Amino acid sequence: MRGILFCTMIVFWGLSLQGQSLTELRAKKVNTSQVIKYTSSLLETARKNEKVTLGKLRLLNNQINQRNSLIGNINDEIKALDYYINENTDVVDMIRNDHEALKTEYAEMIRFAQKNKNTYDKIIYLFSSENINQAYRRTLYLRQYAKYRKKQADLLVVLADLLDKKIVQLNKLKGNKLVLIGEKESEANQLLSEKNEQNKYIQSLQKRQRELRKKLREQQKIQDKLNREIEKLVEEQAKKARKAGEFELSPEQELIAADFEKNRGRIPWPVERGVITEKFGVHAHPVLKQVKVKNNGIDITTSRNAKARTVFNGEVSRVFAISGGNMAVIIRHGSFLSVYSNLKEVFVKPGDQVKTKQEIGSIYNDKSEGNKTILKFQIWKESQKQNPELWISK
Repeated sequence: MRGILFCTMIVFWGLSLQGQSLTELRAKKVNTSQVIKYTSSLLETARKNEKVTLGKLRLLNNQINQRNSLIGNINDEIKALDYYINENTDVVDMIRNDHEALKTEYAEMIRFAQKNKNTYDKIIYLFSSENINQAYRRTLYLRQYAKYRKKQADLLVVLADLLDKKIVQLNKLKGNKLVLIGEKESEANQLLSEKNEQNKYIQSLQKRQRELRKKLREQQKIQDKLNREIEKLVEEQAKKARKAGEFELSPEQELIAADFEKNRGRIPWPVERGVITEKFGVHAHPVLKQVKVKNNGIDITTSRNAKARTVFNGEVSRVFAISGGNMAVIIRHGSFLSVYSNLKEVFVKPGDQVKTKQEIGSIYNDKSEGNKTILKFQIWKESQKQNPELWISK
């Protein structure tokens, strides 16, 4: 009996750990659902302009990726619930078996007690002892036997109560699983609808390949100019350091750089709210076949009239205009640079000391492209490009 109860305790402990995992899975699902909800609002705004644009397609691509992630989260939660349901079923069976065995044992004890309940029999049992020590041991036995009966009765009540609670919990888990299966079906239907819309967008944009190639060339020119400004800034800083015969960074700048690096994966987003619609690095163009797109940072689509904000304490190093690319701001954080471009208005000037999350400019809203509002964001460690997704908080 004790061995079975010990095993039951071990299973409970395992379920507790699984419960923690279930909590984490649910938190991920809630977070993904919130991103989908926000992206849906951006898509609704974009759809008001009937023109099919690349920006609209990228938003939809992001939505589809998030929807797939959500379905994956739901599948993981269903698997966790299946594990939990199976373990709880085993626990219920173990408790039920323990309860039945205990009831049988207790019934035997009661029958034995009924046969030997006469006080005269107990006295005979004691007086038939061979010596005083044996009489003493028999007295202790009768007391312990009475206590054991009491404990058995109490344990029966505890097991019955525990069994009822586990059955309720098991039924609740089964109900949760049914709800999740319904959610999964709903998300799958929504995903199918979005993929159909995606195919229509691609087909429409493929008819405008010449226009898309022209825009891609224009974007590359803007990117090249931005890169030249960054390289110029890095070289200027290096020249100043060589001329002064000092280390490149002051002690204060070194401290800021160290703090910046410590916060890798935790720095705030450069907008209050947004979704990444173009990732860092080289990747395939969403429409033009065999064309690769290079991005030195990430594109964040956000709401109309959104503001860009600095991701860390630092000093404004440069503010400049890019022909065809609006305004850009470069902020130094020790040996790191953060770059914010596609701004229609800037609130800071070179030399300004800025704080984390301080608004530095308003983001350009392109009415001709379905009212898309995109902040282009980069992080550099001197002349080395960094993937901003690895730096900003998840």
